[in-house]
Amino acid sequence: MPDNKTKYIFVTGGVTSSLGKGIISASLAKLLQARGYSVTIQKLDPYINVDPGTLNPYEHGECYVTEDGAETDLDLGHYERYLDSPTSQANNVTTGRIYQHVINKEREGAFLGKTVQVIPHITDEIKRRVRLLGRTGKYDIVITEIGGTVGDIESLPYIEAVRQLKWDPEVDCIVIHLTLVPYLSTSGELKTKPTQHSVKMLQESGVQADVLVLRTEQPIPEDVKKKVALFCNISQDAVIESANAETIYEVPIFMQEEKLDQVVLKKLDLPGKQEPDIEEWKAFLAKLKNPKRSINIGLIGKYIELKDSYISIHEALIHAGAKNDTAVKVHWIHSEGLEKENIADKLGGLDGILVAPGFGERGIEGKIAAVEYARKQKVPFLGICLGMQCAVIEFARHELGLMGAHTTEIDKNCPDPVIFLMEEQKTVTDKGGTMRLGAYECKINPNTKAAKAYGKELIKERHRHRFEFNNKYLDQFKEKGMIASGINPGGGMVEIVEIEDHPWFVGVQFHPEYSSTVLNPHPLFVEFISAVIKENHRELAVKEN
Repeated sequence: MPDNKTKYIFVTGGVTSSLGKGIISASLAKLLQARGYSVTIQKLDPYINVDPGTLNPYEHGECYVTEDGAETDLDLGHYERYLDSPTSQANNVTTGRIYQHVINKEREGAFLGKTVQVIPHITDEIKRRVRLLGRTGKYDIVITEIGGTVGDIESLPYIEAVRQLKWDPEVDCIVIHLTLVPYLSTSGELKTKPTQHSVKMLQESGVQADVLVLRTEQPIPEDVKKKVALFCNISQDAVIESANAETIYEVPIFMQEEKLDQVVLKKLDLPGKQEPDIEEWKAFLAKLKNPKRSINIGLIGKYIELKDSYISIHEALIHAGAKNDTAVKVHWIHSEGLEKENIADKLGGLDGILVAPGFGERGIEGKIAAVEYARKQKVPFLGICLGMQCAVIEFARHELGLMGAHTTEIDKNCPDPVIFLMEEQKTVTDKGGTMRLGAYECKINPNTKAAKAYGKELIKERHRHRFEFNNKYLDQFKEKGMIASGINPGGGMVEIVEIEDHPWFVGVQFHPEYSSTVLNPHPLFVEFISAVIKENHRELAVKEN
């Protein structure tokens, strides 16, 4: 389909950050997709970093990686988990990337000596990026979430670009504005003034919202909705309540009840086609909210203070738990606080242990201690990226007798570099966008735990790392019982390790959490949770006997 047939929806936020623009965008996209429309979502981020790859997880949360190797905002993970379809480089745009492109063009002489300005050059580039996905011909609707809050200096060029697009005769678009309606317990009232001010600020930038989504902790009466509609120049049916939910996966159901998808289709002059087919989604929710059992999984990491740092792992555990009719209670455990002396107390009540990805020396010995505990106590274990590398180091030290074993990331001169820098990374000096990124193939050996999980011989998984298993030690590991069950067929890189004499002990160099979705939980996580359940049953049987 040509670009002028693609409809565009912009989602802006007001009053405060962290209201959930990403979840609202994903929920709307899910409902439109369920009506038979082809939908994708993109994120415009106002920070000047080219991408979040070099950002501290404490500040920005998880860096999500797409199949084509883009380091992106964590909201793209929500988009994929809801829509069950991959995103790409084009789905995340930052101010840094916009300015970098425009400045490069200026250096090349593309502007023929003209003065380069925010308007029109920066806004033109923003508009071009917005329309890239529409021009592929793949999508009926493109939803664009604009990061930040209306009124932020950083967001002004994006809001201006939206204003220009709304007046472009070739572009059919609407704006959804998400705001907060706070409840003041002292007066017992819902206050609409913050929303009114936010809409007014948007109007001052030349943009009139078409739909208002009101985040609230209390039900919003019809007379309050009517008041908001009157003061914000919006039809009353386009004022949508977004109440707090027990789980983010309930939001599409709430938005369907509020008729958000119907309002949006009417505004875009699109037919309803069919009622949303979300029975599978509802079945997932039913399992999530009515589990047959509960298990305790320890997530060992060094960014535990900000749980968004591991959001894809957490959601993958939730998906896999629902698949197994099981509630997964995640225990967030800081690796810096783990030592051999306290490990039994810290991890003793866990049914499974997952050692998370990360970079750097801080907390790595705690991760290694957690691996040793899981291995020796026969607790089901999953190690991801650095978690897998910690499993290799621990096994080398305590089973191969190589007490100096380490990764050269931490100790460049260690006597036994069982994990070392990849050959193609040795000449790399820049930090941003230079790791092994994106989806790569992995060939799985038969009759292994990995083979049972995947059910096929060749898979593709997403990566984000610089260091790898040192194949010089491969035979020594195999002799002692740790095997390489997955190998990259192109370069021979070890992708998966596992221990044969263990209920379930698997380490992966890649990031399976990025590929887990609500309707298609990742097989490794599903098998991990299944193994935890089986081991629990076995332990109960032993105790009863």
